[in-house]
Order: sequence, then C-alpha cells, then structure tokens
Amino acid sequence: MAPETETLVLFGGSVLAGCLGALTGLGGGVVIVSMLVLGFGVDLRYAIGTSLVAVIATSCGSAAAYVREGYTNTRVAMLLEIATTAGALAGAMLAAYLRSDVIAYIFAAVVFWSAWNALRDPPQTPGEFAPDPFSARFRLDGSYPTPAGPKHYRVHRVPAAMGVMLFAGALSALVGIGSGVVKVFAMDRLMRLPFKVSTTTSNLMMGVTAAASAGVYLHRGQLEPSLCAPVALGAMAGALIGTKVLARAKVRWLRVIFAITVAASGAQLLIRAIRGEI
Repeated sequence: MAPETETLVLFGGSVLAGCLGALTGLGGGVVIVSMLVLGFGVDLRYAIGTSLVAVIATSCGSAAAYVREGYTNTRVAMLLEIATTAGALAGAMLAAYLRSDVIAYIFAAVVFWSAWNALRDPPQTPGEFAPDPFSARFRLDGSYPTPAGPKHYRVHRVPAAMGVMLFAGALSALVGIGSGVVKVFAMDRLMRLPFKVSTTTSNLMMGVTAAASAGVYLHRGQLEPSLCAPVALGAMAGALIGTKVLARAKVRWLRVIFAITVAASGAQLLIRAIRGEI
C-alpha cells in the first residue's frame, strides 16, 4: 500500500472509531489499537502510544463544549485526576517491563468488559442522599441543566472512587484507551453522579490522563508521527461528527455494533497473542 493511501485509510478508520466512541460514550481507543495492530501490523506498544495521542485530541475537541454547557463537574475532575495521573505514570512505566503478549491479554480483557458494558443500559439518575463529608469539604456537589431547569446532585464515596481512578489511570497507560468505562463506572455506581455528568466529566479527565502517560511513551521513542497525525485528526473529526449525530441516532443499536466490533477485535488479538504472533 502506498504511503498516501495508507495515511488516508488510517484517517478514515480513525474517523469511524472516534464517531463510534462518541456515540456510545465509551471512547474509540479500543477500536484504534485493534485497527493498528490487526489491520496495519503496527507494534502493540506503538499502537498504544498512538491511541493515547488520539484520546488527547478527542478529549480536547469536546471537553470545552461540555464545560460550557454546564454538565462537567470540574471540581470532581480535578480531584480525581490526582489519582488517574499517578496511575497513568505508573502504568506507562510498568508497560516497559511487560511482554507484548501480557499487554495483549490485559487489552483483550478490557475489550470484552467494554463490550459487555456497551450492552448495558445506562443507570438512571440517582435520587438525593445524605451529605458526604469529603464532598462537603471539597465542595464537590453541583447541578446540571435539564429542560425543567438546573438539577442539584450530591457526590458520595470519594475515597473509594479515588482508588478506582488509580486503577483506571494505570489501565489507560497499559492498553492505550481512555478507560472511560472504568471512570464512568466509578462516578455512576460509587459517587452516584447523574449519567450525563459522569460521561462528560470522564471525557474531560481522559485527555489529562492520556497526556501523562503519552509523555512516557514519547520519552521512550514509541510515538510515530506518521501514525499519530492521521489517527489523532481522524479521531477528533469522528468525535465531533458523533456529537452531532447523537441526538438523532438510536444509541441502543450503536452500542450493539460497538460491542460486536470490539469483541471481535479483542478475540483476534487474543488468538494472535496465544499463537505468539505479537
């Protein structure tokens, strides 16, 4: 394949990954890594580094709009980023000492879990609970816009969520995804944030987490500009398209397509790892 054609195919595939990730709310990192390794034969570590750059691009492209609209809880994001950034740095350094097949096994496990979560319906907005001492100390409670006006919510279980975020950051650096599934899980199920607040806050956090670990990959020389440029631009364009389509799309079917796509990619990657081809 000619270099120009390969760049165009990379860009097109990344547009699809970014759009699909934005529509499902689970990020396109799992699709990008699978596409690079299985479709283009890219070394797994270089594919992970490229995916992290794409995560930074997509987060920067959409996070500002969510903050402006009043959905993102920036106080929660900044507090939890302390844990995710620390985890990302640890995960990026650990990746240098793990064999490629071990990273592939971890990636496959994350992919299957992402596929399973894609098929689950988003949790309903929680009701009011008693004030949380950590939330009160850091003033984390907030509100988000609804057709009936701003709706107030409380934040809970901050220490437990910090522990989960440490794991999410390490996972992001190890397998090159935004780990939005883990972050949204922590904010929905532990902190009891409304779903729209959880997803938009997670979107803001993804870019910061990915930037921390991408710096380590850059230092090791595992970021290839010829890969990063078309993938990052394509993923950003796809994410912007996804946000426009989301209002009219049938998200349930999109989640099914996403689950089938990433599960099939994860299975192929797992088979190649078992055969020793990675």
